[in-house]
Amino acid sequence: MTSPLPPGSTIGILGGGQLGRMLSMAAARLGLKTHIFEPGANPPAGDVAARVTTAPYDDTEALTEFAASVDVITFEFENIPTGALDILESIRPVRPQRNALAVSQDRIAEKEFLTSLGLKVAPFAQVDTLDDLQAALDTIGTPAILKTRRFGYDGKGQVRITDPAQAAEAFEALQGAPAVLEGFVDFQREISVIAARGVDGAVVCYDPGENIHKDGILDTTTVPATLAAGQHMEAVLLAGNILNSLNYTGVMGVELFVTPAGLLVNEVAPRVHNSGHWTQNGCVIDQFEQHIRAVAGWPLGDAARHSDVVMTNLIGDDVLQYAGITDAGLHLYGKADIKAGRKMGHINRVKPLSS
Repeated sequence: MTSPLPPGSTIGILGGGQLGRMLSMAAARLGLKTHIFEPGANPPAGDVAARVTTAPYDDTEALTEFAASVDVITFEFENIPTGALDILESIRPVRPQRNALAVSQDRIAEKEFLTSLGLKVAPFAQVDTLDDLQAALDTIGTPAILKTRRFGYDGKGQVRITDPAQAAEAFEALQGAPAVLEGFVDFQREISVIAARGVDGAVVCYDPGENIHKDGILDTTTVPATLAAGQHMEAVLLAGNILNSLNYTGVMGVELFVTPAGLLVNEVAPRVHNSGHWTQNGCVIDQFEQHIRAVAGWPLGDAARHSDVVMTNLIGDDVLQYAGITDAGLHLYGKADIKAGRKMGHINRVKPLSS
């Protein structure tokens, strides 16, 4: 059994964006310190972390010194180079474990893992050549979406195909990157479950949230989600199955499609997740504290919801209204430059518990 880290210990975080920032704030509330490793200068997490190392992920000396300075390592994004993990894992534990990263970094590996658990996913086919794409379109049909196997997020790295004649143009748009073709799913709504697993194998899940996207970016998450009888429990059990199968430690976001034929898994994210930001104002212990508790070897906290919540992302110029937001929990990320499509913060509007 892993001993819980005592207050004053340091958690290393790979990545210094808004998720690293909110993880650092949660750690500070628990008397723990954070050390951020981030290639970019002046990251949002740097404002609240005890220490920041600014270096690329192929800097062996910087990685070694970083790992030696912390007690455990976690991350705020999935696409960590394998070489960096080799160095870090030889010095300190990395949580969640790298098998979860291997699954989530590659969309084909992710779908094959999920189907091996008996879970449903959208129809898919591996695409390495234009011939592969044309054959996949013959099988899957249109509409469909061509996605890079790695590095896509917030609608990036993907092209919608509505006619087989668009195949060559779509393939060219991804510039030869290994890809996957996914068939469109006739879904009623998209939901996500934020789930956590401790080092002792205990699992807790937050109530499913209902997600609305705009231009490929999450716009709102509403809790409680509109679900039929039994779907809430099915979603929670499904998420727990994924965490246990990976022997996972930490918080994971599991995105699901609600369809007439049941729940389909869209994707998993081995980290705290945008669709879980509602927990900051809807629960006593939010997803960020839950993740810190898990990776620090502490017992997991209560995931019960005390309020209904609508989380709304502040994208680009949306953040300029911050001073007028007086009826919601306001969370700004400290980003200096406002850019179109950039997540600048979010708000949580809270109402009394309805269900």
